[in-house]
Amino acid sequence: MTAASSTTSSARSSAASAARPVQAAAPLTIGQAAERSGVSPKMLRHYESLGLLPPVARTESGYRLYGEKEVHTLRFIRRARDLGFSMAEIAELLKLWQNRRRASGQVKRIAETHIADLDRRMAEMQAMRRALAELAHCCHGDERPDCPILDDLAQGAAP
Repeated sequence: MTAASSTTSSARSSAASAARPVQAAAPLTIGQAAERSGVSPKMLRHYESLGLLPPVARTESGYRLYGEKEVHTLRFIRRARDLGFSMAEIAELLKLWQNRRRASGQVKRIAETHIADLDRRMAEMQAMRRALAELAHCCHGDERPDCPILDDLAQGAAP
């Protein structure tokens, strides 16, 4: 085979493969989509019911069929949940992700608001831990019936 015939053969092969329609990946069942995305089938249905995932095609029997686009969206949702974003924040982030004309400043504002909320919750938890550690330290933990932990709980905090 000469260099010219090799080039011609390669060009024909490229043209033939370009002329063939690209086959879409086979649709996925809810279990397969859940497995690929790391989201349980129950949560997948929940996200769909919240509108985070658009309705998908169904078989004649009513089974849902998912594609790679939905799996990618589910992975986005799962990662956002892993970072502690609320469902409302995730809905907003999804809209921004799907809008290529978005300003990144909008995304950053959502993230910074979430960081401030995390900082507030961590401070609250640290205060709870300190209070509980002090109560546990004051409790003898022996056979005596008096217990500062129960006494504190019985007093309750003023609203």
